[in-house]
Amino acid sequence: MEVTLQAHGSLSCRTVFNQRSHLKLQPFLGFFPHGRVTHFSKSSSWGKEYQGGGVSYRITASTDFSRRRPKKTSNGRPKGPASKGLTPKMPEKTSTQKRDEINNGEKEVSIAPTSSEHVATNRKTVEMKVDTEEEWAVKHSPEDRVEEESFAETIQEANELSSENKSSAIAKNNQVVKNGIMARVNEDMAELQKIETAAKSDIENVPDKMASEGRHLDIIERDDTTRDKSTETDEKIIEKASLKLKLEMEANLRKQKIEMEANLRKQKIEMEANLRKQKIEMEVNLRKQKIEMLAEENFLRGNKMFIFPQVVKPDQDIEVFLNMSLSTLNDEPDVLIMGAFNDWKWKSFTVRLKKTLLKGDWWSCQLHVPKEAYKIDFVFFNGQNIYDNNDEKDFSITVEGGIDVFEFEDLLLEEKRKELEEIAKEQAERERQAEEQWRIEAEKAASEADRAQAREEIKRRREALKQLLERAVRSVDNVWYIEPAEFKGEDSVKLYYNKSSGPLAHAKELWIHGGHNNWKDGLSIVERLVSSEEKGGDWWYADVVVPDRAHVLDWVFADGPPQNANVYDNNHRQDFHAIVPKGIPEELYWVEEEHQIYRKLQEERRLREEAIRAKAERTARMKAETKERTLKRFLLSQKHIVYTEPLDVHAGSTVSVFYNPANTVLNGKPEVWFRGSFNRWTHRRGPLLPQRMLPADNGTHVRNTVKVPLDAYMMDFVFSEKEDGGIFDNKNGMDYHIPVFGGIAKEPPMHIVHISVEMAPIAKVGGLGDVVTSLSRAVQELNHNVDIILPKYDCLKFINVKDFQYKRSYAWGGTEIKVWFGKVEGLSVYFLEPQNGFFSAGCIYGCRNDGERFGFFCHAALEFLLQSGFHPDIIHCHDWSSAPVARLFKDHYMHYGLSKARVVFTIHNLEFGAQLIGQAMLYSDKATTVSHTYSKEVAGNPSIAPHLHKFHGILNGIDPDIWDPYNDKFIPISYTSDNVVEGKRAAKEALQQKLGLKTSDLPLVGIIARLTHQKGIHLIKHAIWRTLDRNGQVVLLGSAPDPRIQNDFVNLANQLHSTHGDRARLCLAYDEPLSHLIYAGADFILVPSIFEPCGLTQLIAMRFGSIPVVRKTGGLYDTVFDVDHDKERAQAQGLEPNGFNFDGADAAGVDYALNRAISAWYDGRDWFNSLCKTVMEQDWSWNRPALDYMELYHAARK
Repeated sequence: MEVTLQAHGSLSCRTVFNQRSHLKLQPFLGFFPHGRVTHFSKSSSWGKEYQGGGVSYRITASTDFSRRRPKKTSNGRPKGPASKGLTPKMPEKTSTQKRDEINNGEKEVSIAPTSSEHVATNRKTVEMKVDTEEEWAVKHSPEDRVEEESFAETIQEANELSSENKSSAIAKNNQVVKNGIMARVNEDMAELQKIETAAKSDIENVPDKMASEGRHLDIIERDDTTRDKSTETDEKIIEKASLKLKLEMEANLRKQKIEMEANLRKQKIEMEANLRKQKIEMEVNLRKQKIEMLAEENFLRGNKMFIFPQVVKPDQDIEVFLNMSLSTLNDEPDVLIMGAFNDWKWKSFTVRLKKTLLKGDWWSCQLHVPKEAYKIDFVFFNGQNIYDNNDEKDFSITVEGGIDVFEFEDLLLEEKRKELEEIAKEQAERERQAEEQWRIEAEKAASEADRAQAREEIKRRREALKQLLERAVRSVDNVWYIEPAEFKGEDSVKLYYNKSSGPLAHAKELWIHGGHNNWKDGLSIVERLVSSEEKGGDWWYADVVVPDRAHVLDWVFADGPPQNANVYDNNHRQDFHAIVPKGIPEELYWVEEEHQIYRKLQEERRLREEAIRAKAERTARMKAETKERTLKRFLLSQKHIVYTEPLDVHAGSTVSVFYNPANTVLNGKPEVWFRGSFNRWTHRRGPLLPQRMLPADNGTHVRNTVKVPLDAYMMDFVFSEKEDGGIFDNKNGMDYHIPVFGGIAKEPPMHIVHISVEMAPIAKVGGLGDVVTSLSRAVQELNHNVDIILPKYDCLKFINVKDFQYKRSYAWGGTEIKVWFGKVEGLSVYFLEPQNGFFSAGCIYGCRNDGERFGFFCHAALEFLLQSGFHPDIIHCHDWSSAPVARLFKDHYMHYGLSKARVVFTIHNLEFGAQLIGQAMLYSDKATTVSHTYSKEVAGNPSIAPHLHKFHGILNGIDPDIWDPYNDKFIPISYTSDNVVEGKRAAKEALQQKLGLKTSDLPLVGIIARLTHQKGIHLIKHAIWRTLDRNGQVVLLGSAPDPRIQNDFVNLANQLHSTHGDRARLCLAYDEPLSHLIYAGADFILVPSIFEPCGLTQLIAMRFGSIPVVRKTGGLYDTVFDVDHDKERAQAQGLEPNGFNFDGADAAGVDYALNRAISAWYDGRDWFNSLCKTVMEQDWSWNRPALDYMELYHAARK
């Protein structure tokens, strides 16, 4: 039976299943890409025909209620016209056809099918047939056609716009169209969601309705074989059938939803693509019209070049046009543009131009403007040698809205920084590979050396063992024998000895001390002998295990074990030797022995090299840490006037500069202005604009903020009272400078030449030689170039000169001068040897014509610089002996080839050559002496007083490599501040033993000095007796150039050695190794100088952890801070108190300091040991003085 149902309203399963019947419900999803899904409501029907997506169900019912369902048959779709209310699906147009409709005339635009393409009307009818299939489709609504017509009209309006307004109109209308399409698609998706929700609701109601109606759905076929079984209840059948139906409906619904969403996305993409294409075509047309207008305008104005767009922006493509008819290249077949960006500094390019279709002879090319550009620079040329360069001014175009010149320079610096980092990384890798290759080669060479040494050792041992085997026996009658007679390595044997046969006849005990193979492994057999009851006579024996690999047993007999024996029987000093009858084959033994020796040598070498490497690494680390602390101290040393936050200034950062005018010439001024720059006032951006400093939070300080450029290596600044100047604080002409870390640019190296008559260690008399060598090394370590010019004395210590060679000769003053070259302590030294015999006197000083000798040398040195083409930045001369350099340079060489140089003169000692020193002070650009206090002490000297404006005190330092207790070969153990107590205790014991003093824990005072009145010899004598009175020990090392003083101390030594020989020792001749041991072993070092320009003794003492006891004068006052009185003065220098000092030049002054020092040693050893650690950690090297000298050198060149 077939039933056709028509329903008004929404689909309900209750309507369908109001009778018990056999039903099958199959969902169907159709998609109609040009349609519109309408809203479903109670008043709408599933039967609405629609060319978009829709849902229909095929419903088949049977009235056969028998238990067994007949075989199902399906009815095909009718081939005739569609039934009433149903609409056949129309063919869908492709996207290409739609685009063709749009492009066929600007007035006709078709995006979707028109209403005439839908042949069926919208009917609100749901038609259901039994045992037949049909699809329900949804057609366009009138609202859809209205939107399509509106879209077509919008496109037509856009095409009719004038060319001047096309762009804005296109954008506006495109947005309207796009908004309409998007809205429709969104509505379709919403409609789909509602359909899904309604369908799910109906699906959920299916089982409940079927159960409540109580209908029997016979959907399961039963076989004949199951009829005899108990049948299932109708309720279970209904439940299973409804569950299956529910699952099928849900699956179909999900499938339909996925298909519909995919089609909607496809439709959206196609529409957006069409819109983009239309927009691009319109923009191209508009661009073409604008370019044509620009070409015509520029041609009429006589401009041969223009660009499009006319306003160039970063990260943009532009087109450059050249009119060949107006160019010097009008006859050339090829034209290229060659250029770069940002004043020719960035990304060069060369592009060929092509002829355009514009009116006139216009050629063009495309260029991309990078985002880093602020300017485009270019010329045109024919690819060879004919150019159009805008009348030698080049063509340039400004890029709007990009970075400026300074930002671009920072960009270049950042690129440079990355490049340098990469170069450094590559260099480090090359060095690592080279070091690895060197290590492999060294390992190979060392291995061969070890093998050769092993072979030599085997050769020696083999010969010795051969001789031994010739003397060895198996037994000696009535003296010794072994049982069993045949034995081999690792066997246990009994060795019998006749006690009465030798010197041990009366011994209470008998012991064997033995080894094997000529005592190869030393003492390896120790056994006590016992009396043999089985043997007759006085026979004793010991059970002995024969060593493996033994060929010969070696032994002696003794009356006790090792360390406790007194009487031996050693076979008349030949020892006893017994052959091992069954030893391993000789050749095999020696092969294995050689291999063992080789492995032992390898292991020893490995341990030795590891120890050396570890020590070198620790030394380097300690030096680096010391330099870092010293630099921080250097930056903090002027904190009472100026400092920065952060303290370490890094390139690219912003820092605050704090200034305290209360401690300067600007004290009390109402305003303070900051005036600064970078890189010693040479920075590419020039000086910074004056900036008024603002009050800071910390008292009287004012502050200012400065941006540090990436290519800075130094901050430079001064302060003034007004914006336009007035009174300046420029640090007495030195200016304030703070180093910048991490900059791309590095400080250019200076070239410094020292002209000196002394140099340690090859020509040393006093401290001058130490200063020249140590200062030069320290400055060279700061990456500057240093040369030294020295007379070639016939008494030079050439053993300390490396690569010594003849270079050239030149003439001056009628004398031939030979030039030699060599390396001393890593420094380049030029030795001048005039052929007049001036420096063949066997000494440095002491000739009657010293003034003439050194005057000749000074003139010859300047002549050497001139003739050799040297152009030093600084010529540094020292003391009276090279003081003539300053005057000779200014009078004869400054304007004749050495104009770049500036002269710096250093006074080491004012005792000699006052007139020459005065001339040097006059002619030098800057002058120094060796400590700040000494500079004040001599400021009133007539040679110095007129030149105080250029006179500075810079403290000397010591060479930390020469004076280094961690690497000192003259002391018993190496030590640092971490084990200073242990190291100094060992050194004291070694010193006491070496000099024959009592080995006892007593306070030990050391004195190392030239015995002159300057060194306070009367105070030295008094201190010796005071130390002895306090039950201390005293050691003096020194000699006197004056024979009377020398004899005086010889007599004192004789007296002390006879009365206090266990606590006093005077060594009256210079001894370098002993000086190191005294510095390390002494608790105190006494320096009671009457005057001392700088003094190195107290600095070396602290390097070794010895406490200085000094008189307050010159450099002694600048370096030793009393533990009881100078805490604030030390803190001002960033230091802790480090010793004991005294005023006056009498016995009372010495007693005051020495008594406090010795009492501190007795009363507080823990405190004293901590003081030793403190002084060791202070840096008295050339690290800080080198920085001060570099500041002076730069000031001299300003």
